Amino acid sequence: QVQLVESGGGLVQAGGSLRLSCTISGSIFSWNSMGWYRQAPGKQRERVAVVTSGGNTNYADSVKGRFTISRDNAKNTVYLQMNSLKPEDTAHYYCNVPVITGARGIKLDTWGQGTQVTVSS
Repeated sequence: QVQLVESGGGLVQAGGSLRLSCTISGSIFSWNSMGWYRQAPGKQRERVAVVTSGGNTNYADSVKGRFTISRDNAKNTVYLQMNSLKPEDTAHYYCNVPVITGARGIKLDTWGQGTQVTVSS
């Protein structure tokens, strides 16, 4: 079964760093882009960063210069390096892959279970 497995969240003080990982597990052939999203209590889910199949990246204005998204195709994994964290970065972070081609066919719009990031002031 194809699924996304996230890790790396936790509690950190303001100014600290965390690295999130999202790995596509299962028998897969290819996948296109992957995005990291976050949702804080009482707020809408927002896209934080995305990396395309060609390695192009895009960031939300609120994280530019602080977060870096990267992909390791050999490991089917995407990383989100988060530096200079702020209390307003506190949220549940999710990864998403729009299209995964696997042994059982094409799977659309796959989400991970999420990982909590809490930044204390």
